[in-house]
Amino acid sequence: MLFSGTMTEMPRTITLPPMASGKPNPYAVALEQLDRAAKVCGLAPEIREILSQPKNELITNFPVRMDNGEYKMFKGYRVQHSNILGPYKGGIRYHEDVALDEVKALASWMTYKCALHDIPFGGGKGGIKFTPRQHSPAELERITRRFTHALGSNIGPEYDIPAPDVGTNGQIMVWMMDTYMNVVGFMDKNANRRVVTGKTLASGGSHGRESATGQGVVHCIVEWARDRRFDLNGSTFTVQGYGNVGSNAAKILARTGASMIAAGDWKGYIVNGDGINPYKLADYVQKTGSVVGYTPARSITRDEFFAIPADVFVPAALELEIGVREARALNVRLIVEGANGPTETAAEPILREKNIDLIPDILANSGGVVVSYYEWLQNKRSERWDLEEVEERLAKRMKRTYLQVSEYAAAKKCDWRMAAMGIALERIGRAYAERGIFP
Repeated sequence: MLFSGTMTEMPRTITLPPMASGKPNPYAVALEQLDRAAKVCGLAPEIREILSQPKNELITNFPVRMDNGEYKMFKGYRVQHSNILGPYKGGIRYHEDVALDEVKALASWMTYKCALHDIPFGGGKGGIKFTPRQHSPAELERITRRFTHALGSNIGPEYDIPAPDVGTNGQIMVWMMDTYMNVVGFMDKNANRRVVTGKTLASGGSHGRESATGQGVVHCIVEWARDRRFDLNGSTFTVQGYGNVGSNAAKILARTGASMIAAGDWKGYIVNGDGINPYKLADYVQKTGSVVGYTPARSITRDEFFAIPADVFVPAALELEIGVREARALNVRLIVEGANGPTETAAEPILREKNIDLIPDILANSGGVVVSYYEWLQNKRSERWDLEEVEERLAKRMKRTYLQVSEYAAAKKCDWRMAAMGIALERIGRAYAERGIFP
């Protein structure tokens, strides 16, 4: 036991309000997953209780001067869920729907993602509630630098390490790094490059980082196909969300001979039964901001998109996009969660009844944090690894963890989400059992 006394296991009542979008509260979903996985792996009640809330929740309101000279207030978040296994690690999201409970859920999933891969990081997440596409590059830079200044020493290369997420990219990470180096870490500037990961190559980033999450998704698909002796050459797939993760997953998966027949994003959905060129679509989205209007394909509704027959579906948009309605419509063999938390709890039994395999987010999209760890190591050692070395290390780790989850699921007779979380929770539980709780 971790405590001199005992902790009575109390039933959890989840009464968190729904999000403004009408979707379920993502932190309620994260807590439900924690409770289910805790039972699967036999996690001690006191550890489950500790993990049910993040260690720190920071909310900051800060002013930024707009291009027209006016000032506007912004609300930023940084949630630090757990650091029992290492420094907090997790992305920074720029989106109009960013909210505290969403960030708490994302931070907790990062904890389990790092623990699953046995990476010496904990979980964190952050974001700013605004619409980045409505602002100029100059405004985005000032917003980023002012937010980083507001976070101050709440982030650090050995304490809490941000990375890109929805609405952010390598350039934004470089602005964060530069601000931190000049405001907080000015005494030892270059040693602080690793305060963020996902940077551009010229400013200390790693080869392979930009495509790493999509690459990890494809590693999972290839391993799934190998296990089931399924030929990806000539197969079909659909992608929801055509940003960094979705577009890179589509490009890499296409190299196996698979054909993307439908794609969608926040603006709309398109289909072409003869196939959509993922490279040309990525170029189009880069110019226009959406898949909508891509002429080699025709427009369809969201409901039509989810009902399209295909072999593989990659949800790579925001969380909780697959509800009961979508689960009933889906006609695929495999779902690979490129996004964090894209599946509602109520949808999962429906998918199981339909014999749709699901590779969960903390495994499927973990390539990003794996290569972030490699970037952090390269900065720490003042090294630069070749692309081939990064990709070889990523492939080895993804395949090894995939096999571990597969074997755990078979041994425990549970689904893959519970298997992935069970492995993560067992590692976290062992660390608490050995270290205890201070004082």
